[in-house]
Amino acid sequence: MKLSVSAGRMSARNLPVALILVVFFAAASLTNAQPRANGNGNELPPPSAPRVVVGTAPAKPALTTDTIGIDVVEALTIIQKNHVVGKGIDYNEIFKSSIGGMLKALDPHSNYFDAKEFEQFRTDQSSRYFGIGATIGDLTDPEGKMVGTYIRATFENAPANRAGLKYGDKILDVNGVSMVGKPFTEVRDHLRGPRGTAAKVTVQRNDTGKRETVEIIRDAVPQPSIAEAYMIRPGVGYIAMTGGFTQTTYAEFSEAMKRLKAAGMNQLVLDLKGNGGGLVKPAYLVANTFLESGQTIFTQKGRIEGVTEPFRAENPVPETMPIVVMVNRGSASASEILAGALQDHDRALIVGENTFGKGLVQNPFLLEYGSMLLLTVAKYETPSGRLIQRDYSDGSLYSYYTNGGVGRELSPDAKPNGEEAKTDLGRSVYSGGGIAPDIEIKPDTIPIERARFQQRLANPIFAFALDLTAGRVKGFESLKVSEPIRFSYDLTAKDFPITEPVMKAFTRFAKDKYGYTDVQLAGEKEFIERMLRSELVTAAYGTTTSFQVFNEYDNQLKKAIEALPKARDLAMQSAEARRVSIGDSGADNR
Repeated sequence: MKLSVSAGRMSARNLPVALILVVFFAAASLTNAQPRANGNGNELPPPSAPRVVVGTAPAKPALTTDTIGIDVVEALTIIQKNHVVGKGIDYNEIFKSSIGGMLKALDPHSNYFDAKEFEQFRTDQSSRYFGIGATIGDLTDPEGKMVGTYIRATFENAPANRAGLKYGDKILDVNGVSMVGKPFTEVRDHLRGPRGTAAKVTVQRNDTGKRETVEIIRDAVPQPSIAEAYMIRPGVGYIAMTGGFTQTTYAEFSEAMKRLKAAGMNQLVLDLKGNGGGLVKPAYLVANTFLESGQTIFTQKGRIEGVTEPFRAENPVPETMPIVVMVNRGSASASEILAGALQDHDRALIVGENTFGKGLVQNPFLLEYGSMLLLTVAKYETPSGRLIQRDYSDGSLYSYYTNGGVGRELSPDAKPNGEEAKTDLGRSVYSGGGIAPDIEIKPDTIPIERARFQQRLANPIFAFALDLTAGRVKGFESLKVSEPIRFSYDLTAKDFPITEPVMKAFTRFAKDKYGYTDVQLAGEKEFIERMLRSELVTAAYGTTTSFQVFNEYDNQLKKAIEALPKARDLAMQSAEARRVSIGDSGADNR
């Protein structure tokens, strides 16, 4: 069984592409590159060499590579001679947009990557990048003036952590270039570089105020697809598979399952919220963990040989624990394949919002000079036969990504409205618009003005956290973080509680230094408590553990845990029905 290279990630940057570019290149005598499809090892036939003609085209020409080439060359020649930019025309961008314009007419997910973009694409799917392995951010004063760029977090086993950089370090210069007054985006560009190169970073330590210079050798930095995995309740494991499906996803998942089962997990909440997809094979393997041999996980339907076939589970001893799968409008592609398979076989209860609806299969075709065409070659079907893909026939990418998609405020009740299908237990599910949850759980929302106010509060919260973690706040020296980061720590209620005295101290700080009022701050008490604790936990235990702080306030997650008894009942009914089915027929390969 051979799985498609990529389900593709749902992305608003997808650009359409076409073979016309080759004609365009050749006609303009700018390159003689010919694209080659490597999906089946077959080369595309070379287009006929177009004639350069400037003037009136023949009447009603046949649509061939010749006639298309003539039009393209004529347009290019007119641009060269008449466009106001003159010699400043960026032909690379013209070529890319020419390819993009052709793919736009096909579907929203076919895409073209130039050599640089293709390399980034491969990096993303390898679950790593090359750098120092740290999160940085700016701090501004009440007037908006830059105070500095600070280390906000370092990652486990990453170069920055190994070199001794810590939360709250203020970055002063990189390789002798001053970073004072520069925004974090510029600082970030100086910190990045090829693997094996050195970055000499001078920082001002938050706790002592001393200047120190450390040399960091840039290296591979893991980008895990599992943000966090821990025991959220006794017997209940939680796995946040929110970072897409990459080459390491299944290995990360297997390790998380092993560790949580050893800690007593007998129920699982699998969080796929915001998971935009990626490689389909890891999604297949995760589904295979919970489904019995012979059960269909998904089917691809397309034109390429070997694409149209069902992919079935091959696990004689699957996990039997109850599962709740969390999804939202940002769950797309491979995450929808996983959720749809578990739902169709009544193996898991799906909770949250309707998913995005991206059910198209992309295969990579390598082109000359290191570029790549990611072309849609098939559609996915769930085991019950329903199509995941939403309608895109109007050709509007804006509509596709807003009305019904990740920004579907214009259509908040968008649900699949295609043909009806049945799960193993006879529950109705529908094609044509993603995966509808079994239990709808809307996220908590706030008005936009309040969200903007909370964003402005980020500065005083971070500034106060710097003082707390350095032990500079009188009476709260116990909150000083002086020990090295303890990664992979399971948070307890005793870790950095934001007590009423801490809140009063912050209120005084925010009023005195930033000019906020008691009324303003009292209205955001819960937000301030959450963010302050998150900063302290990040300083002591890293970003993955700080994820647990936000989960304590997640209404969707609380309701997902409450739904576990229903998931248990569903799984038991499904298992019993399957035993009866196999006993009656001797086989069940649906």
